[in-house]
Amino acid sequence: MSQMPLPKYHQIYLVLREQIQEGRFDDGLPGELALIDQFGVARVTVRRALQRLAEEGLISRNPGRRTRPVPPPPPESRGPDGTQRANLHGLLENLVTMGLRTSVKVVDVATVSASTQVAEALKLKLGDPVQKAVRVRSTREGPLSHITTYVPAELARTFGRRELNKKPILVLLEQAGVKVGRAHQTISARLADNVLAQHLDVAVGSALLAVRRLIYDEDERPVQWLHGFYRPDRYTYEMQLSRVGSIDAKVWVSKDVSAPFN
Repeated sequence: MSQMPLPKYHQIYLVLREQIQEGRFDDGLPGELALIDQFGVARVTVRRALQRLAEEGLISRNPGRRTRPVPPPPPESRGPDGTQRANLHGLLENLVTMGLRTSVKVVDVATVSASTQVAEALKLKLGDPVQKAVRVRSTREGPLSHITTYVPAELARTFGRRELNKKPILVLLEQAGVKVGRAHQTISARLADNVLAQHLDVAVGSALLAVRRLIYDEDERPVQWLHGFYRPDRYTYEMQLSRVGSIDAKVWVSKDVSAPFN
């Protein structure tokens, strides 16, 4: 039995919720007219999506003032929420391999001030300089992923747009003297907004695989924070599970074997 499509207001709500959680609207959400133009819907549809966000405590709406997101608690204080989290063995090698087997288009590179979320993730002070790079990776079939990375400016001094066009960022960090240690990664899902839809050649509201990845060096210092969005029809993530101990223990451990793309 086929599933009914999501109502348009709910699709807009999901897109805006993801953008709020990414810290995109620190200065306030776009106005209703801008949202109407962006999503191509009626005012009542936009208002219903905003009402849903307000009911969940994600935005603050005051008449005559710009709608603003309600700041989330810092990552360290968040309790278990059901999100799967894992330190994945072999991840870094697979990421470099993917970088070498795909083509990349650098959309933008700039030194920006760290937002609250970026500063917390990279253990920096609010406003510290970071390199923000936006790239789109493609296979022969077309766009695969839309990646935004944040690197402390002091670590990114030796590379810019030219170098990012040629080599994976983990290779560039190693060449800059960083000894990459481990990665902490979360995987979830989201719907494509108009920007992602354009870069990944999908329709607005299409399902994407969303990846958050924090890279640490051997001294446990965060050196890169990544937000990635992948087309699920061109990317799959594969793990093997192995039982450890006696049959009564029922303990399984994961071994990351590949991050293949179709």
